[in-house]
Amino acid sequence: MHIHFIIHEAFETPGAYEQWAIDQHHTITYSRVYLNEPLPSSIDNIDFLIIMGGPQSPSTTKQECAYFNSQAEQAVILSAINAGKMVIGVCLGAQLIGEALGASHTQSPEKEIGKFPITLTQIGKDNLLFTDFGHTLDVGHWHNDMPGLTKDAQIIAYSEGCPRQIIAYSKFVYGFQCHMELTPEVVELLIAHSQKELSQAEKYRFVDTPDKLRSHDYTEMNQTLFAFLDKLSQRYLSPLEK
Repeated sequence: MHIHFIIHEAFETPGAYEQWAIDQHHTITYSRVYLNEPLPSSIDNIDFLIIMGGPQSPSTTKQECAYFNSQAEQAVILSAINAGKMVIGVCLGAQLIGEALGASHTQSPEKEIGKFPITLTQIGKDNLLFTDFGHTLDVGHWHNDMPGLTKDAQIIAYSEGCPRQIIAYSKFVYGFQCHMELTPEVVELLIAHSQKELSQAEKYRFVDTPDKLRSHDYTEMNQTLFAFLDKLSQRYLSPLEK
């Protein structure tokens, strides 16, 4: 398969998503927009579009961030969705999926930075792609906002601080407000960029200190993500699903 990543910042790397793609020997290409690399001009040869997070929001303008074009990214996302491709958005990427489908993002009730549990809804428990998640799973978080909901969207999981952690927009399209891709290396990049936020950790219910962030083991959530990606790609490749 051909997997294409849209990456907004050097410190918001694909982490475990990229590791899964490498381990599966998939073809990988990138649009590192912070380096002014172009978005894909066509999605014809792309099987799987993964849009990563960033400090921007879907409403961020070109004047506010010269290398981020929200409308252009939404057009690519919508093109991939309409073509029946697999699409996953992480954090900002999840919000962009919602926007592309006409559902506006909104502020999360709580800022979340760290590792905290998500809980599967009954819909999530019934979705065969998420059977490895159990009832609850500790996952990474690094956000202020959350994705919008279309009329057909299904909430797969929520947390105490955010009611929209994983959203199924369709059988091949998923928004992850949570960060299951975090690894110790990715966390170090985010810590380095987030010194001001993390210095105020004690003001928030769900914000870990840098030392706490470094102490977490992210292996289980990475492995759970891999299992989900395996099942999603198997669904996509099945002739019965086309």
